[in-house]
Amino acid sequence: MITQKVFLQIFKKASLCRNFEKIAFEQIQKKNIKFPTYLSAGQEFISATVSEMVKTLKIKPLIFGQHRAHSTYLSFGGNINKLIDELLGKKTGCAYGMGGSASIHGKEINMYGHDGHMGTQGPIGVGACFVSRHPTIVFLGDASAEEDYVLGALGWASTKKLPILFVVEDNNLSILTEKKVRRNWEMDAVAKSFNMLGYNIPDDPKVIYKYKKNLFKKPMLLNIRTNRLFWHAGAGQDSDKTFDRYKSLLKKFGEEGKKIDKYYFNKLNGLWKKRLEKQ
Repeated sequence: MITQKVFLQIFKKASLCRNFEKIAFEQIQKKNIKFPTYLSAGQEFISATVSEMVKTLKIKPLIFGQHRAHSTYLSFGGNINKLIDELLGKKTGCAYGMGGSASIHGKEINMYGHDGHMGTQGPIGVGACFVSRHPTIVFLGDASAEEDYVLGALGWASTKKLPILFVVEDNNLSILTEKKVRRNWEMDAVAKSFNMLGYNIPDDPKVIYKYKKNLFKKPMLLNIRTNRLFWHAGAGQDSDKTFDRYKSLLKKFGEEGKKIDKYYFNKLNGLWKKRLEKQ
């Protein structure tokens, strides 16, 4: 059961992530960010909630992110200035300006950057977990989860009963191709076929948080249905009718939510301006 205090902390993290991406969107349009950028706006409650679940267990898991990983990095305590600098291509970035948006890395938070090949964080994360036996989280998109080596990694994780969580951030799209065109099965069913805990749930923090009780006790996969707000890459909007959980919960938190949202926008806007001035 999620407490109001934890729920508020999750909202604060989501607000940090949303406002970071809002400003990044503007910087792409202004051409201050000059390479493909994968914004996680719309999906921020997944990483925000999972990071709070882990926080209560007082452990620091290994984290293997997908290409859409800004919110993952921020939710788990990544350095904001280093993330800004990475998007600006600076040597002071979290991946020394060489990884860009798709390969967000933060050794200080045990987060290892995506290598650019779709879904390889699956077997790499399983391998790291198998060798170390350290609690591990692997984030996947719904398209990368379809890769054959991801399925093999799931089977190995189940067989070896690893302390691992697979999080499928399921926005229903592979660039622009919907799941119904690509497949007639869901990832929670695949997990169950490997004798692993598997669940298909919405990106509602109150729902996600319920699965804390099984975290790292045995292999588990959460296929979390969500929505990306912006294009696969870059600064464009998929649809003005896309459901936005952040706006929904912002309204729910009322004046307190507005204050939090304003605080993070002002804070991040100031940080972006400072980093841009050093260009």
